[in-house]
Amino acid sequence: MVSKNTICLWYDGAALDAATFYAKTFPDSAVGTILRAPGDYPAGKQGDVLTVEFTVMGIPCLGLNGGSGVKHNQAFSFQVATDDQAETDRLWNAIIGNGGQENVCGWCQDKWGLSWQITPRVLTDAINNPDQAAAKRAFDAMMQMGKIDVAAIEAAVKG
Repeated sequence: MVSKNTICLWYDGAALDAATFYAKTFPDSAVGTILRAPGDYPAGKQGDVLTVEFTVMGIPCLGLNGGSGVKHNQAFSFQVATDDQAETDRLWNAIIGNGGQENVCGWCQDKWGLSWQITPRVLTDAINNPDQAAAKRAFDAMMQMGKIDVAAIEAAVKG
C-alpha cells in the first residue's frame, strides 16, 4: 500500500532498475509492489512496469515509468548524511560507478538523472561551527571539491 505521503519520481522505463539499485546501495531501502500497466499508455504497453513502490533510507517513493517527457534536475535531490570517509566513498562510488556523474560540493547524479548530495556529517558540523572563521575555511574547502574529503574539511576547520 502506498504511504499517505510518497515521493513520486518519474523515469523513462527504468523505475524498476533504479529502485533495485537504490535497494542494493542504501541502507533501510527496499523494492516493494510492482504494478504492471493494465492497458497501453503513452509511454508503454499493457503488461509493462508502470509503477514501482520502493523506499530509500526509509523514505517512501513511487517510481513512475512516465516516458521521456520529464527529466530530473537538481531542484530535487536526496541528501545522505554519511558518518565517515568510507561511507562517503562507498555511496559516491556506487552512484558514479553505475553510470552516474560527478558534480561539485558533494553532489552527484545517478544514471537516471536523479541528484544526490553525499554529505559527511563532519562537513555539516564544520559549516555550522560557531567559530565563523573555521566555518568559512570549511565552506571554502568544500567549494573546491567534488566528492567531499573528510580529512581536508577537518584540516580546514583547524586552520
